[in-house]
Amino acid sequence: MKNKIIAFLLVFFCTATMFSQNKEKTEAPSSYQNTEFQTAYTPSYKNDGLNKPVKNVILLIGDGMGLAQTTAGMYANHNALTITNLRNIGLVKTFSLSNFITDSAASGTAYATGKKTKNGCIGVDSLGNEMPNMTEILAPLGYATGIITTDKISGATPSAFYAHQIKRSMTKEILEDLVDTKALFIAGSSISDLKKEGADVLNALKEKNFNILQNYKDLASSIQAEKIALICDDENAKFISEGRDRDYLKETTSQAIKFLSEKSKKGFFLMVEGAQIDWASHNNVIENVVREVLDFDKAVEEALRFADKNGETLVIITADHETGGMSLQDGDIEKGTIKARFASSGHSPIMVPVYAYGPQAQLFRGVQDNTEIFSKILEALRIRK
Repeated sequence: MKNKIIAFLLVFFCTATMFSQNKEKTEAPSSYQNTEFQTAYTPSYKNDGLNKPVKNVILLIGDGMGLAQTTAGMYANHNALTITNLRNIGLVKTFSLSNFITDSAASGTAYATGKKTKNGCIGVDSLGNEMPNMTEILAPLGYATGIITTDKISGATPSAFYAHQIKRSMTKEILEDLVDTKALFIAGSSISDLKKEGADVLNALKEKNFNILQNYKDLASSIQAEKIALICDDENAKFISEGRDRDYLKETTSQAIKFLSEKSKKGFFLMVEGAQIDWASHNNVIENVVREVLDFDKAVEEALRFADKNGETLVIITADHETGGMSLQDGDIEKGTIKARFASSGHSPIMVPVYAYGPQAQLFRGVQDNTEIFSKILEALRIRK
């Protein structure tokens, strides 16, 4: 009798568990109807994929932006996205040295240094040894460099391009590394973070001849400064739906391009991160995914317009990883409606797209490791390392 009771309880438990799991899997997808449509830019393709010299490189990273996130933004915007107008397309493998599923620190470091490291590491190898990043490599060669993010400037992706710390949580130490950055233009949030974690960082940046700004609208009038540090308030590290200015990333990217292009005859390198796509996917909120992808797409447009005008600029758009295991369930292109499901609130190991435009864009076709983005940028610039 005792065995029968145990067997019954086991069957009941398994059935209840299966029902619970099935209920979770059949949960209704989240839905969003876009009402803020924007025109997608179609580039000229005049220099696209040509084997000619590259002077400037603009690397745009949509944090967490897998193919599903890009597709959602496109269909919600009446089937139009500047990113998806590009012709040179590849795929990127994102695993880290320590994990099948990377974090932003390891992936950002791979893009910035060309080497894999453990999850959590910023600009250092698995033993904590510093690895030179793109800004540190290019600045001594005469290139002007810049870093932009919609995250805090101490966030994992932007800090991979200036900092060297064994743990991404070491905010104080990362901000102290910011003082020694080789970048001439930095932009991110937040001023309160700096005052809390690095009280002396702002003064140290001023001593390094950085013009400290808190409002991106002051950039145009500060274009003649030697160096610029746009350290915004907390609002500009939030979602657009929570108060971030819709023109922040677009205008900051535009002003950074103008600033850097006048700072060096050799050329420039600029990294631009759309950070909140990642957090929107972590939170499984399709509205924020769509709105952040569209916001990022405006920055891409600024880069492509400059590339068309300049003729010597390579633009690369990719992601550090996919977030949420997002899949699209349904939609209405005419209405701008998207329905989506998320498999998790974490990252996934799915390969992410890379889009390239301009001279040497053909280098980025096919399947490649994330470390190859770094080496291909140097190859495009004719730099041996």
